[in-house]
Amino acid sequence: MDYLDRLAAFVTATRFDDLPVSTVAAAKLVLLDTLGAIVAGSAMDENGELARFAAARAPQGAATLLGHRGRSDAFWAALTNATAGVALEVDEGSRLGGGHPAIHVIPGALAVAEERRLDGRRLLESIVAGYEVGSRIGGATTARANVHSHGTWGTISTAVAVAKLSAASADTVRASMNLAASMSPANTWTPALDGATIRNLYPGRSAFQGILAVELERCGFTGLGDAPSDVYGTILADRFEPELAVSGLDALARADGREPYRIEQNYFKLHACCRFNHFALDAVMTLRRAHRLTSDEVEKVEIVTIPFAVRMGDPAPASSLAARFSIPWAVAAALERGRTDPSAFDAQALADERIRALARRVEIGTDPAMTPRRADAPTARVRLVLRGGRTLEETTTVVRGDALSPVPRDEITAKFVSLTAPILGESHARKVVDVVEDADTLEDVGALTAMLVA
Repeated sequence: MDYLDRLAAFVTATRFDDLPVSTVAAAKLVLLDTLGAIVAGSAMDENGELARFAAARAPQGAATLLGHRGRSDAFWAALTNATAGVALEVDEGSRLGGGHPAIHVIPGALAVAEERRLDGRRLLESIVAGYEVGSRIGGATTARANVHSHGTWGTISTAVAVAKLSAASADTVRASMNLAASMSPANTWTPALDGATIRNLYPGRSAFQGILAVELERCGFTGLGDAPSDVYGTILADRFEPELAVSGLDALARADGREPYRIEQNYFKLHACCRFNHFALDAVMTLRRAHRLTSDEVEKVEIVTIPFAVRMGDPAPASSLAARFSIPWAVAAALERGRTDPSAFDAQALADERIRALARRVEIGTDPAMTPRRADAPTARVRLVLRGGRTLEETTTVVRGDALSPVPRDEITAKFVSLTAPILGESHARKVVDVVEDADTLEDVGALTAMLVA
């Protein structure tokens, strides 16, 4: 079997009852974290307008527009929810896959499962399957320098999850993957760095098109025999290595000494900004806490981090989204406010002259040996030069929240409550936490989505 046959066989063989306890627990926590990102992002003005548009397009739809009282069909609900889920830059990701598999899987899987009134076990197994395949395709891809991986292989992730919900055969899964790959969004980093919110539609488009791929297969449309190699190997990536997509895949089925599922090897975002900021932010926050620093004490900040940081050096971002992709801004806001939640990047923060002044004193250098995918080498070195000449230094390797540097589950649930309480109310948000924890007992996932409206 070639790599696509092996991936398709894995998808059809995935059964909730066969999943290890640790995998199910990870899937539930990833589901909770992703729902928090979606509900919080739904409150942004443009996402509210998009939700109203989606509801008007399919007023008889059965899929919930999270954070809103309206409904739409699965296509528009998946697009709307996925778009909201990246708006605040708090969605989880995969260091191994170079992207954000959950936001590429969960909106589509949840919308289709709700529309079909499927149970929580079916939802969870589809999330695990879609996450695994999407992360593996991403890990096999070395994207070109200006290709933003958000959404790029999300079409495949969504298609796999939706095909799994349909109990598709391995041949159908493979065909859906190939159709989805040929609809992969070609996205660049420029909108994110400039703060253009069209960037937030990247996973929305991939969710819509991933669902569409499964429907196109039913309609009789045909795809290439190996579309990922065609699209990623010739257009969107410097290279695509199919063998990496299936490395260790067979070991997932072995309980003794098995390879962990990718959903167990993810990272959760503990800073509301681009992952590439987190390396420096972890070091800065460690120094701030350890030495009880205030921003007034800092004369200059010197940072050495991954090569891509040269594109994230704007100290005066013009919008909240651009601020989330600015290392100087993120570091200055962290030192000034002592926090890196969404409030560090909102309009009020952007008007803070103290943050702006400090951001201009942040110097960025790069080290070609540093990479976000490695866990055995530094990802950032930070040096704070204090007034009076004293210096403080700290190095980050793996950031907090990564599976290799995990935080307690309570910290992730607290993040969910903090993000969703303004929309759902704190006591209700805590009830959602309990329902997600028991998601495998839900007879209809609609019981969960009904709780996720304002």
